Amino acid sequence: MKIETETYSPYSTFSKEEWARLRFNTPMTLTKSEIEELQGVNEQVSIDEVSNIYIPLTRLINLYTTASQQLHSVTDTFFGKSTRKVPYILGMTGSVAVGKSTSARIIKALLSRWPNHPKVEIVTTDGFLYPNAELERRGIMHRKGFPESYNIKELIKFLALLKSGTPRIKAPVYSHLYYDIIPEDYQIIDQPDIVIVEGVNVLQTPSSDDQTLPSVFVSDFFDLSIYVDADENDLIEWYIDRFKKLRLTAFNNPNSYFKRYAYLSDAEAEETAAGIWNSINKVNLKENIEPTKNRGDIILVKDASHNVTSIKLRKI
Repeated sequence: MKIETETYSPYSTFSKEEWARLRFNTPMTLTKSEIEELQGVNEQVSIDEVSNIYIPLTRLINLYTTASQQLHSVTDTFFGKSTRKVPYILGMTGSVAVGKSTSARIIKALLSRWPNHPKVEIVTTDGFLYPNAELERRGIMHRKGFPESYNIKELIKFLALLKSGTPRIKAPVYSHLYYDIIPEDYQIIDQPDIVIVEGVNVLQTPSSDDQTLPSVFVSDFFDLSIYVDADENDLIEWYIDRFKKLRLTAFNNPNSYFKRYAYLSDAEAEETAAGIWNSINKVNLKENIEPTKNRGDIILVKDASHNVTSIKLRKI
């Protein structure tokens, strides 16, 4: 007898049509212009995509968050005292250029407009990269974005404070214009209901022979995690397309770290972007990011048009 291993998958898989039906009567709360402001440089997110994918997704997250808050209330009742509530933490990850930042912004915007009006914040792990000077000192500037380029101890300290209900926590700020941490600039996180932690390596765990990472991991603080997935051929195409568009926009800023790329021809830009992808981003994807995919609670699978075609939800 042939055993269908897919039957025993830890995930329930939904087509976009099946997933769209789970919206029920949840209203659309974003306009077309608002969606356009939220999307990335080389993404075209339609109202249908938000309606069919992100509204059901945020409906699920809202239900999870509400259940978590109810559990907190029940625990307070059990102990006979009132304690400070802690935020529901959502991890968002996936490859460079996959569109996870856009997904995070759309999720935040939709969640913030639910009838219970939760306070939602996004924290990117870019802020916990070591400054360029420190990366240079360690000789790992070429490994920026890899696990060893992050100050994991500070990130875990931040998440521990967040999960303890500490008010007014400071998160360092990273500038993509300067390609570095901005000294003395901080994002203040003050007791939100939901925090989306977005970054390429948030589901990372150490290899069995790695003794340098702590015994507590970033993902230990997550209540729910989402992995945005796409075929590698699409990823490199999106990366090159984004690079070419940034060459005509952000790279033209005289303060940009990448201003040297602003005057490349199309052919030169494609060759440069492909070289960066193959030597850095592809290596990080294969070694560190992609192996964590099945640690995600939800996997959003995209097609070549940047549209989500299927959703995998971990069985409970």
